[in-house]
Amino acid sequence: MSASSNLLRLQRTINYQGKRAYHDLVTLPSKKPIISQGPPGYSAVTGHVVTVFGCTGFLGRYLVSKLARQGTQVIIPYRDEDEKRHLKPMGDLGQIVPMEWDIRNENQIAECVRHSDIVFNLVGRDYATKSFDFTSVQVDGAERIARITAQSGVPRFVHVSHLNASATSLSKLYQTKAEGEERVKAVFKEATIIRPGPLYGYEDKLLNNIAIWPIWWKLNDAKTMTRPVHVMDVAQVLANLVHSPQQGRTIALPGPSTLTYEYLLDLVSSLTYQPPSRAPAVPKAVALAVAKAAQAVWWPLLSPDEVIRRYINDADTPGDWDVVGVTPSEIEQHAIQYVRRYRSAENFSRPNIFPPRPIAEEEVGLGF
Repeated sequence: MSASSNLLRLQRTINYQGKRAYHDLVTLPSKKPIISQGPPGYSAVTGHVVTVFGCTGFLGRYLVSKLARQGTQVIIPYRDEDEKRHLKPMGDLGQIVPMEWDIRNENQIAECVRHSDIVFNLVGRDYATKSFDFTSVQVDGAERIARITAQSGVPRFVHVSHLNASATSLSKLYQTKAEGEERVKAVFKEATIIRPGPLYGYEDKLLNNIAIWPIWWKLNDAKTMTRPVHVMDVAQVLANLVHSPQQGRTIALPGPSTLTYEYLLDLVSSLTYQPPSRAPAVPKAVALAVAKAAQAVWWPLLSPDEVIRRYINDADTPGDWDVVGVTPSEIEQHAIQYVRRYRSAENFSRPNIFPPRPIAEEEVGLGF
């Protein structure tokens, strides 16, 4: 009796999984039907096909992981063969589709998007090179991707910009981010613009850089205000947009608290059990001169535009987290995961110590 009841239960489970419900059918704005099937998770099939430009970058890898884990087929455009290898195991067989591309090659871009029902543009550059400056990547490149996406009949386009994007900013990065937004909206009317704050995570250029080069975060006497946001929270927002009707709006994603670089320096120092840096605050003129001289080498170092950004407070823009159904995490909840590697062997397992937050920072509070 026991064996027969187990077989009956197994048969019912198989039959149940084979059935489809009304919510398994989604109709896109283009009237294209999307039908999901299979058990939830890694081996599911959501029916969506998504292209993620910039998938090999910091934010891109986490977005690909979240999409593939849901059973979404992800097109991953790449420039270097080795840069995309870690993305392949993130999805089930046939769900991660690598395609070679160049941001200047319109035929390759069209091939990457022609089967997709949503396209994400995460391509960005925080320092200029002789081959790719800010304008060619964040303005011309963004417009080209959006235009070809629209011409290919893809119904949805998501462009990731920056919280501080402004045409009047002193930073060339923030200027081109703002210009890129306008050019994208001009060629794709219903594009969704995402404006995240500074990202932190395993491969970030915030906590890791503070741990290695604290002297360059003392610029402006470390009084610059910043609103860091967890990369996983932003990746979850982007993944949610695949199933969301949100279109044609700008979504700001600042961190939940406004902090200073001084507090972040204390936070990293406390968590790593490293003494605070005794290096003096470098004057802006000296820092700019050093950054300009550093451009003579072929690997990325501190750039003049980065020095300028260290003096610019993050925009005091209310967040739209409630619109996308995600609650952002405080930096103290995750910082130890990313800076523990900088502890010495004898301090590796010691308890975490957090510096007190200045009252002025807590009064600024949540930005949404």
